[in-house]
Amino acid sequence: MSVLNSLQERSKDTCELCGATENLMVYTVPPALHESVDNSLMACATCVHQINNPDATEVNHWRCLNDSMWSEAQSVKIVAWRMLTRLRSEGWPQDLLDMMYLDDEMLSLARATGEGEEAAPKHLDSNGAELTAGDSVVLIKDLDVKGSSLTAKRGTTVRNIRLDHTNQEYIEGKVDGQHIVILTKYVKKA
Repeated sequence: MSVLNSLQERSKDTCELCGATENLMVYTVPPALHESVDNSLMACATCVHQINNPDATEVNHWRCLNDSMWSEAQSVKIVAWRMLTRLRSEGWPQDLLDMMYLDDEMLSLARATGEGEEAAPKHLDSNGAELTAGDSVVLIKDLDVKGSSLTAKRGTTVRNIRLDHTNQEYIEGKVDGQHIVILTKYVKKA
C-alpha cells in the first residue's frame, strides 16, 4: 500500500491537524528526507502553508490542536508540539503544551528543526556593540555599588566580564577587587 493510501486510511480522508476535507496532501515532517507513513501526515493546504510560513500563521486556525495533539500518530504529535510552541505566547497554547506528553525520542525529533529553542539574549553595550564573555568594558558613568561604599568611577576598565544569561541588561565583573553586577547601558566595549 502506498504512503498516500495508508495516510488516507489513517486520517479517514481528513487533515490530521484541523479536520479539513479539501486540498489534502501528504506532508513529510522535517527533517525527514524521505516520505513514509511514520514521518508523514495528511494535511490540508492551509495547514501546510502556515507550517512553512510562520509569518502567515493564523492563531485561531490552530485551536484545532486541542484535539489533534492527542493523535496516536507520532508525526501528528510532533507537528502539534511545534505549532503550539510557536504560538505559546498567546496563552492557550502553553496550557495545551503543559498537558502534552512526548517521550524523549519524540521530543528530540520535535526540536530537530529548532522550533521552540529560544535564542540566547544578546548583551549590547551603550553603543550597540555585542558583548561576549571575557570581553573588557569601560564604565561611561560613575556607579554607586549597592550594599557597599564603593563608587565605580567613570573610565574604569572591567576585564573578563561574565554575562547574565537570564537578563540581557546585566553583566558581571570585578571593580577594585569586588565582584559587581553592571547594567550594560553604562558600559562600552574596550
